[in-house]
Amino acid sequence: MAQEQIKLRLKKGDQVRVVSGKHKGAEGELLRVDHAKQRVFIKNVNVIKKAQKPTQENPRGGFKEQEAPIHASNVQLLDPSTGKPTRIGSKVLEDGRKVRVAVKSGAALDE
Repeated sequence: MAQEQIKLRLKKGDQVRVVSGKHKGAEGELLRVDHAKQRVFIKNVNVIKKAQKPTQENPRGGFKEQEAPIHASNVQLLDPSTGKPTRIGSKVLEDGRKVRVAVKSGAALDE
């Protein structure tokens, strides 16, 4: 049975704040959004060390730091006008384009 895919309104490049969990209060830019698993990767948040096997380019191997995913329900978009977390709505403009808007301020996010 396939898992039902819920639409995430977050996009790569958005500024977000972690609102719950181990990294609560951390802010950063979205590097990647995994819609199938409802997970997001945030720059410099939830950084883990991953062991690297030796390769021809890196004969010694070692450890690599990289961001681990966080569930999308634990982050909220930062309103570009106020800098505070907000929910995301949508609105159709006069020219027919559909844009995301910040619910708190009504500011358009996709300009």
